[in-house]
Amino acid sequence: MAGVRITYRKLKKKFKVYLTVNWFATWYFNLKMFPFSVARKLPVFFYGSVRFQNLKGKFKIEAPIERGMIGFGQAYEKTTRHLGLSELSLEGTIVCHGRVQFGKDYFIHVSEEAILILGNMAGMATLGKIICTNKITFSTYVRVGSECQIIDTDFHQMIDTRTNKKLPISQPIVLGEYNYVGRWSSVMKGTKTPNYCTIASNTLCNKDYTSYGNNILIGGIPAKLLKENISRDWEGEREMMERSLVLNL
Repeated sequence: MAGVRITYRKLKKKFKVYLTVNWFATWYFNLKMFPFSVARKLPVFFYGSVRFQNLKGKFKIEAPIERGMIGFGQAYEKTTRHLGLSELSLEGTIVCHGRVQFGKDYFIHVSEEAILILGNMAGMATLGKIICTNKITFSTYVRVGSECQIIDTDFHQMIDTRTNKKLPISQPIVLGEYNYVGRWSSVMKGTKTPNYCTIASNTLCNKDYTSYGNNILIGGIPAKLLKENISRDWEGEREMMERSLVLNL
């Protein structure tokens, strides 16, 4: 009897997921990005409405292919409704090293010759924004809260007014393994974080923080070290996260 209940729950979850998938966008994207042998497995799912600004770039999956392993607009948070704001502009390259989840109403832009690297179980919650003109790396288990932005460019040329020297417009961003970025945070060009770093809500990151070592809490505008020897309980949450985030379709 217990086995029947488990099977029923799995089927109910699968049916619920299939009802929320944007099948037109899903098939279109997979057929455009991958050879048919991969596309027919539908590794990338789109949920809710999405506008494809540009799909001239490349999308690579460097992991065993599974159906629905990468979700754009995936409703894994408390809120369930989409505002219909999602946009994807892919002129450069996105590389996924495993399962990846983006919440609702995302904006992702990857410029020509730029590369966005997403580690296994990397994800970004509702109303997240990524603008990649150089290189942005989400390492394994980088989880970014809602309404955050990851931007590796200043957009406009800045100069040192004393020397008239032009400053770099863009610099790579690297978020270390098992990082959590709190809500309303901005991660800007040149940011580099260590493994097991927690970024407090409403924080501005704009430099290399790896000298502080692992297991740290940073926060503020701009971010500074707030506490050492602290980490999200990743092992304690792993089963719950994978149960709620991984679809197993």
